Amino acid sequence: MHLFNALLDCIDDWHDRKKSISSFTPLIKCIMQKENLTFTAIEYAMQGTNAVFKVGRYVVKVFVPSELASHGGYGTDFNVELFGIKWANDLGVPSSKLVASGIIMDKYSFNYMIMEYINGVPLNKIEHKLSYDDKIAIGRNVRNITNMLNLPCDNFTSIDVMQYAIGNEEWKREGFSDSFLAELAKYLNDFRIGQKVYCHGDIHEGNIVVDDDLNVSLIDFADAMYAPADYELVYIVSSLFGFEKPYMEGFFGGKYNIDDILELCMAWLPVHAWSHGLLAEMIGPAEEITSFTVMRKRLKDWILNEGKKV
Repeated sequence: MHLFNALLDCIDDWHDRKKSISSFTPLIKCIMQKENLTFTAIEYAMQGTNAVFKVGRYVVKVFVPSELASHGGYGTDFNVELFGIKWANDLGVPSSKLVASGIIMDKYSFNYMIMEYINGVPLNKIEHKLSYDDKIAIGRNVRNITNMLNLPCDNFTSIDVMQYAIGNEEWKREGFSDSFLAELAKYLNDFRIGQKVYCHGDIHEGNIVVDDDLNVSLIDFADAMYAPADYELVYIVSSLFGFEKPYMEGFFGGKYNIDDILELCMAWLPVHAWSHGLLAEMIGPAEEITSFTVMRKRLKDWILNEGKKV
């Protein structure tokens, strides 16, 4: 008799089941008992690659079984996220506090983590009611986090940032033109990077939790990369802030140079693992971005319009 009885033949089956409280209840109950923690009613907690549930004052994350992990393990690697949470906790970064971790050998191999629940709401749930000064404060708090987090460390992942970028087929699936893809391939093959640090890799509005005092905490370390700090920075200014002036002022401590931001984006958005969807949504449609010249013009318009779709 298994704790998890759903059939998982492929990763799509996992995505169909990862929100199912009934499917995961026996497994999570066993995990809580194993760690001598109180089991209470389960609530689905957040959207993501892995299955995440709130159980009382804890969050339980169950990882995609290794039998199903795709993309070379990117986004599903238990050890990458475990390293990231421990790294953040050890550095005092406001973030998920690790309580326990382990594995349950069941019908499938389920790695899991238990973390303290963070009181607050994701930024995207409250952004519409934030004032200019509120956004400055949040931008400043995000900068404090990256100053603490993006430090040199040992390599913690089997994913090489440049090899992943070169092999990233999502640009093609998104519908970018053949001419753009050819230019992208040449750019990435010629690209050279400097010192690598720990990068969270996915700091967007859903992974920033804000409390009533505008304190900011970071969650979901599954997409971390060992990469230069600009890899982190470019996704913060584009995806998290959407180039909106108050966030940018808070983050950069006042005025910032738009041309410098444009060059950052031209250099690093082609490298970042999630840029394909962001660019298609904000400066697309993808098939109209036929060259880096077109991308540059549309990116500049996007920056000048503070994140409004161009």
